[in-house]
Amino acid sequence: SGALALGIGFGMQEIAGNFVSGLILLFERPIRTGDFVSVGEIEGFVRKISIRATEIETLDNQNVLVPNAELVSGRVTNWVLRDTQGRLRIEVGVAYGSDIDRVKELLTQIGVQEPNTCEEPEPRVRFRRFGPSALELELLCWINQPVLRGRILDRLNSTVYKAFKNENIEIPYAKHDVYIKAMPSKPE
Repeated sequence: SGALALGIGFGMQEIAGNFVSGLILLFERPIRTGDFVSVGEIEGFVRKISIRATEIETLDNQNVLVPNAELVSGRVTNWVLRDTQGRLRIEVGVAYGSDIDRVKELLTQIGVQEPNTCEEPEPRVRFRRFGPSALELELLCWINQPVLRGRILDRLNSTVYKAFKNENIEIPYAKHDVYIKAMPSKPE
């Protein structure tokens, strides 16, 4: 009976933790019904906040119940808490010797021509660093619909690849040189 009481006590502790977390979510309102959130690997729209768990509908139309304690104590990204605008980062590397000004110009044009990017702030390109096998840049674009960021990223990446191919701008891959100092002698 002592083990049973201990088990019930631990179970009640979990339920009480989720209940208190549910109250925090309802009164503090860090997430609201309709918000687009990321909780760990789960990403979707908040459909219902109840006392014990919150229902999140994923982009695959799956409804996932997330315990409220996880939402209060874990890392949660609310893409639309105060502003619906979000930023996309497209990282790209080009071969050493590439015309960096032309690369920046192409990336900026691609960002501006994407119909789902915001005009303000306008897309911009940063030269991030001299990488081990590439000059590393990033295209920064702002969007008003974070739920579409997967599609927009796909379109932007495809457009960048095609533009670089048309302009003969090489996207290098990591290269490693191996030097053999001495070959072991063959046993006789």
